[in-house]
Amino acid sequence: MRNPVLPVSDPPLAGENDTSDGKGVDDRLFKGSAMTKRGAYAALSYMACAVMLVLFNKAALSSYQFPCVNVITLFQMVSSTFFLYSLRRKKIISFIAADSFSGSGSTSAFVPLKTLLHTLPLSIAYLMYMLASMASVRGVNVPMYTTLRRTTVAFTMVIEYMLTGQRYTRSIIGSVGVIIFGAFFAGARDLSFDFYGYGVVFLANITTAIYLATIARIGKSSGLNSFGLMWCNGIICGPILMIWTFMSGDLEKTISFPYLFSPGFMVVLLCSCVLAFFLNYSIFLNTTLNSALTQTICGNMKDLFTVGLGWMVFGGLPFDLMNVIGQLLGFLGSGLYAYYKIIGK
Repeated sequence: MRNPVLPVSDPPLAGENDTSDGKGVDDRLFKGSAMTKRGAYAALSYMACAVMLVLFNKAALSSYQFPCVNVITLFQMVSSTFFLYSLRRKKIISFIAADSFSGSGSTSAFVPLKTLLHTLPLSIAYLMYMLASMASVRGVNVPMYTTLRRTTVAFTMVIEYMLTGQRYTRSIIGSVGVIIFGAFFAGARDLSFDFYGYGVVFLANITTAIYLATIARIGKSSGLNSFGLMWCNGIICGPILMIWTFMSGDLEKTISFPYLFSPGFMVVLLCSCVLAFFLNYSIFLNTTLNSALTQTICGNMKDLFTVGLGWMVFGGLPFDLMNVIGQLLGFLGSGLYAYYKIIGK
């Protein structure tokens, strides 16, 4: 028996699958599709949450000029852990795939220690991804950062093949090629080579690919659903991030921040924390239901909406024809990937 209150990435029960790949016919978008309805909902939910979160983070960091990115990340992680604890305590959600709340009202441990240790590689991959991503922003200019980060899709395909043996069709590989070509076309005016800066960005791409591939692998082997993976990640990474922000002096800067208790800033920060919770959930759900590559492609697709909304809300974005064409090529490649994924080619 499943808990139907909130959607989790439970494996299908016996008798639900009518196909050899383990996805029930009734759950597909349409006959012959390689993507399920839940997978499509997860992908769309991720893109919606990601776009909104970027805007709220932009408001906190730019409009209010909050100086500490790490503290926002810490607030988001602590809030997510608190939300998970409250929901699990009230038995609204489960951390274990196909868990049951029927019967006894006993309160056992949320996640066994053995399972928590099993997810340790995921937490290490997340910390590597987070640190490399923050460092990569400072190494190169914005156009080349966007260009080089879009090549994450290629790294993801390689890492997935190395870790799980995942292979993709020529149609999928071709759509990824369009994305990468569009990325380099968009940044062609800013090809100023910086060995260190490029190296850090490519390191961020590798750690991102490892993190997403680890989600897919740990999610299937740990017996945890998306909420359980988020809980373990927060329990392990939270204290480490707390120590990091304390040692870097970010906590002191936060205490002395003049708008810390401003109603507007508190609303922005609260919305950021809530959206971060749903974003992390949708990342875990999208990666486990679909694939790490699908998650990366969704990240590329949401960039177009983020740039458009950011330009309308915040302004200050200079027009460049090559950048626009490159962005549209990237969106075209992402759309082709989604099309081939849906029709099963």
